[in-house]
Amino acid sequence: MADLIPGLPDEVARECLIRVPYDQFPSVRSVCRLWMQEVESSSYHRLRKSSGLTRPVIALAQAEPALAQAGPAKKYSSSTTSYRLTLFDPATGTWDVLPAIPGLPHGLPLFCQLAAVGRELVVVGGWDPETWTASDRVYVYDFVSGAWRRGSPMPGPRRSFFACAASDADRAVYVAGGHDEDKNALRSALAYNVVVDRWFPLPDMAMERDEPRGAFLGGRFHVIGGYATDAQGQFGRSAEVFDASAWRWGPVEEGRLEEATCPRTCVVAGDGRMYVCRAGHVTVSEGAAWRVVAEMPEEARVASAVAAVGEGKVVVMGSGCDGGTHVVCVLEENKMNKEVTWTKKGAMPEEFSGHIQAACCVEI
Repeated sequence: MADLIPGLPDEVARECLIRVPYDQFPSVRSVCRLWMQEVESSSYHRLRKSSGLTRPVIALAQAEPALAQAGPAKKYSSSTTSYRLTLFDPATGTWDVLPAIPGLPHGLPLFCQLAAVGRELVVVGGWDPETWTASDRVYVYDFVSGAWRRGSPMPGPRRSFFACAASDADRAVYVAGGHDEDKNALRSALAYNVVVDRWFPLPDMAMERDEPRGAFLGGRFHVIGGYATDAQGQFGRSAEVFDASAWRWGPVEEGRLEEATCPRTCVVAGDGRMYVCRAGHVTVSEGAAWRVVAEMPEEARVASAVAAVGEGKVVVMGSGCDGGTHVVCVLEENKMNKEVTWTKKGAMPEEFSGHIQAACCVEI
């Protein structure tokens, strides 16, 4: 049998290969069949993670800069703004652009949702940029191969503004609520298994929930906030939790949010606590109680995107006022002594300063 690296024991060769930066996976994969099999194996990625070599990056559905949308192709698009997928690395402060999805000449579906399952990024739903009709399409990007593939379309009524979150343990993306094409808020829920490329229906929630927030907390799918059809735009404070092992929803949790407000800035950190950016502060849920963690930096008080990138670490992308210069700040809280620090990563580069519609953290 050939060696992974000639002249080195395979265990030493693996120690070399697991140190390859994630953006070089496609190049390493193309070197030879042995390396391709190695970097595509689940054991390779488990070893990277157990060795502390994986790193969180934030994937964003972000508007392209105006200059990139100029030119002859612009006049054939009815949409004033096209969106693309960008990546931000909180550790290095660097930005990058993911390859465009084949067959989407006008960019990402508007208001699509993003979820990460292992080494793959899943794009779910949204609106067709040309017709503004709801889409049931699913696209999956594999960071190892550097390629996109189409997933099975989302069944049921075409929904918009639904809760979405992923479970690495289940290798699945969960979807709940939102509204159908007649603006009726939905109670239905689904799960998409990325490995077998299949959707599975979940039991209905107890309540209709349009514009809820999805999160995994304690290994369960949480659907937070939202509103019913007859309460258009009047957000509630309750939440519902789906336990996949029991295949059922728990009782409605009243007062889950501190205030009746849009839950889009709710994120769950690696320690299982939920953080919210609200009214110029970052607050955290500790059981039934909420605690103010820190005041937000003045230049980022209007949060456009929030993502958790580890235990007690939250990335906030925002500006000092609507339409202001966007900056990136990272909050880190020591769970033991409650000490809080802000690290300011500076202004977002001009080519990555477009409006953000969705964000999620990918550990790769």
